[in-house]
Amino acid sequence: MKMLLWTVVFLAVTTSTFCTPLINELEPGKEWPKRGSVKQPQDEPEVTEISTEVPSNTDLKEGAPVELGDEIEEEIAILAKAAEVADTKVDYSGAQVWKVSTEKTGVRATLGRLRRRNLISTWAGNQTYLDVLVKSNAVQNVTRIMKRENITFHVLIDDLQKRINEENPPLDENEIELQDRRGHRMTWKQYHRLEDIHGFMDYLAKTYPKIISVNTIGKSYEGRDLKVLRISDGKPTNKAVFIDGGIHAREWISPATVTYLINQIAENFDEESDDIRNIDWYILPVVNPDGYEYTHVKDRLWRKNRKPSIGTRACVGADLNRNFGYRWGGKGASSNPCSDIYRGARAFSEPESKAVSEFIKNSAANFSAYLTYHSYGQYLLYPWGYDTAVPPDHKDLDVVGKSIAAAIERTGGSKYSVGSSSGLLYPASGGSDDWAKAQGIKYAYTIELSDTGRYGFILPTSFIEPVARESLAGIRVLASQVHKL
Repeated sequence: MKMLLWTVVFLAVTTSTFCTPLINELEPGKEWPKRGSVKQPQDEPEVTEISTEVPSNTDLKEGAPVELGDEIEEEIAILAKAAEVADTKVDYSGAQVWKVSTEKTGVRATLGRLRRRNLISTWAGNQTYLDVLVKSNAVQNVTRIMKRENITFHVLIDDLQKRINEENPPLDENEIELQDRRGHRMTWKQYHRLEDIHGFMDYLAKTYPKIISVNTIGKSYEGRDLKVLRISDGKPTNKAVFIDGGIHAREWISPATVTYLINQIAENFDEESDDIRNIDWYILPVVNPDGYEYTHVKDRLWRKNRKPSIGTRACVGADLNRNFGYRWGGKGASSNPCSDIYRGARAFSEPESKAVSEFIKNSAANFSAYLTYHSYGQYLLYPWGYDTAVPPDHKDLDVVGKSIAAAIERTGGSKYSVGSSSGLLYPASGGSDDWAKAQGIKYAYTIELSDTGRYGFILPTSFIEPVARESLAGIRVLASQVHKL
């Protein structure tokens, strides 16, 4: 196949971002000090670099770069057309989601060809299967190819748009009345917009000023606040845990779970164990607010942030979980700006990942754990993700991870697999958990929430509270381990 030589102009952003350290030494109830001038990457001077690259062939994995060739030109044309009608919401009527067994030799290569022809896209998977979205106009063609190649698959979702329409129904009158009475709109019976999430955080800060405060640590590309909520009784001996959600826009169960954790710890702080109370909790429910809002109003399955790529007008966004600076640009991250796993022009080229890294690096908090919530698959993953390797204390991470998984199963019955990201799934460089571990944070985990594929990203609202309750049980186990450090 004729290879297409890409010349892409990237932004090289030189940033010097400062964030006021967080303040364990302040009295409970005092406000965090205002940050100094926190520069964001989009505010910095631009330096133009020219990069020419011809990607090599690869089998299809969620974490594998996409081969660029003649078929990609067609995909870019389709994306450009979609950009022209951006005012319309993406419709997935007739599209299907299949679970495909990949244990047979050659299956991944076949799926790779189908993807490069823009007939399918990858949702999730591991070393034995892949969940793929089959485009509505390709169902018959892909079915024929699968049967011809004797590839085993079964249909998880037979009409994706129908499932999307049913996913997030409006609240009933009783829930709406309850919203009015309690002073915020969060219910955990619905997936909420960013305004509701931020309003809920502000409400808690006003209601429990002695233990809760909220700070904006930066701005997204489109100017939305990156709000972190802190729960702390102010003891200077407290260790700290950082939790985030919503790095990938379409994973709605992640912010829903993280806000549930906030609510449970905040509302019950006085009754909580010493393990919980002796930790400063720093929680960022939505790392990718632009993408998250975009999934609500334009494209339910959008994954990346919304920062445009220079030189590829139709291609928008980088995968923030390939943009962190530890082993950036390695395996499982794409240099193609049109890819769902595009790594960005450089490490921390995106304002969202940059803000998180500067916040953690410049904080006075004694971070002992970092948790990042994703979906889906029911995995509890620890570093390293960049390659098939593990850190020196991997046995500690594995023991604690299995204890968390056991607590989850006892609470709600869900079985989580525990292991390193690269060993259990596939190599993926530039991840936030790898970066956090490289900063010396002892317990760093990526938690892939429910389910295992029946609904995938389109998890009905009835799952929110059960999934979140399981996660809270896991948090209690983690807190007990952090307390021992």
